Amino acid sequence: MLTTFTGLCKPLYRAGVPSHQPKELRPHAPPAPGDQLTAGRRSHVAGARPPVVAMAAAGSSVVRRVEELGDLAQAHIQQLSEAAGEDDHFLIRASAALEKLKLLCGEDKECSNPSNLLELYTQAILDMTYFEENKLVDEDFPEDSSQKVKELISFLSEPEILVKENNMHPKPCDLLGDELLECLSWRRGALLYMYCHSLTKRREWLTRKSSLLKKYLIDGISYLLQMLNYRCPVQLNEGVSFQDLGTAKLLSEGIFSDIHLLAMMYSGEMCYWGLKHCADQQPENQEVDSGVSGASYTTQKEPLDFREVGEKILKKYVSVCEGPLKEQEWNTTNAKQILNFFQHHTNQ
Repeated sequence: MLTTFTGLCKPLYRAGVPSHQPKELRPHAPPAPGDQLTAGRRSHVAGARPPVVAMAAAGSSVVRRVEELGDLAQAHIQQLSEAAGEDDHFLIRASAALEKLKLLCGEDKECSNPSNLLELYTQAILDMTYFEENKLVDEDFPEDSSQKVKELISFLSEPEILVKENNMHPKPCDLLGDELLECLSWRRGALLYMYCHSLTKRREWLTRKSSLLKKYLIDGISYLLQMLNYRCPVQLNEGVSFQDLGTAKLLSEGIFSDIHLLAMMYSGEMCYWGLKHCADQQPENQEVDSGVSGASYTTQKEPLDFREVGEKILKKYVSVCEGPLKEQEWNTTNAKQILNFFQHHTNQ
């Protein structure tokens, strides 16, 4: 009923972090470059590649920049491999993707397809950062992790920035594809979720730097909601036929995979941390799109209200888990406890 992302969107888990889904539904290891990112779905680049001739100037600029970034990433991977002292599957695969990227960039740049090159670069970045993220999680995010987290967020933001800076398309999804964009947003949001989870256990740090926690939470929630908003919910009408009404309900809610559901729980939990640890701070100008699903869903940008956003998304999470996904035994206990906290906080 619910598609499992088998791609580079694999979330981070570690002992002590509550699981919100059955173990058998957790995403498997990322596929080899070129594999589909979502089971049963057509490759995200099919039919989405730009007419290179019409965009020759911008395309050539992207090719040059991707080649430069690829060289920097390859050097970084070499450093990581030497520091690790052993071969790592994800680093090997990232390096192979960058070698292929280098070969393609060495050909006629005017004829190179920016979409192909961006896909290779993005796959390499997702693998490389996944290796580093797991190291942080295994070490429970050491005290000096903030700079490394920022560095990883920067790496994972580069593909989107590259597309926007070169005005390749009105929307980045036209070049990168919805699924890769979802992966990039998910990985940034999930990384900040894990980092914030670690920070909330450090009482002394919280007393001194709760404003910094608030920034991390707002950024993380923004990435997760962005991930949920890339694709439009499927509009159910007489022209759309479904054998499974439960699946139809999920798609109409904009939930296309188990990762979408997990992103809802993560963002709701981060809203809980924000209200619990940062409620006494003065409102700031940071903004977030509080829409839950649908790339075309129009909302006004407004200062983030942890309670409002968290309550909205967790109610939807519980509704889906106890509705179409009831037989799959997704855990709603923590979500209900957080919703109860939100309710009591409102009544205070």
